[in-house]
Amino acid sequence: MPHSVEDKRRAITRLNRIRGQADALARAVEAGTDCAPILQQLAAMRGAVHGLMADLLDSHLRETMARQPAPSQTDIEEMLALLRSYLK
Repeated sequence: MPHSVEDKRRAITRLNRIRGQADALARAVEAGTDCAPILQQLAAMRGAVHGLMADLLDSHLRETMARQPAPSQTDIEEMLALLRSYLK
């Protein structure tokens, strides 16, 4: 979870952009748009989601690794589970 005001603003901006892309994609499908532009839009959405995920993972890992005392085994297992789900 982004904690600084700036990080939250960036995350919300990205989420709003993704929402706009999803809305445009729904309109294109409803309108019967050809497959190529729809696939291109899906690729753009995937990139936006992956970028947001990478930013949030970065923030989470930095916070967790900076904990004092050191991260617990549970923290490490949670981080590994997050990374595994991201890399699927």
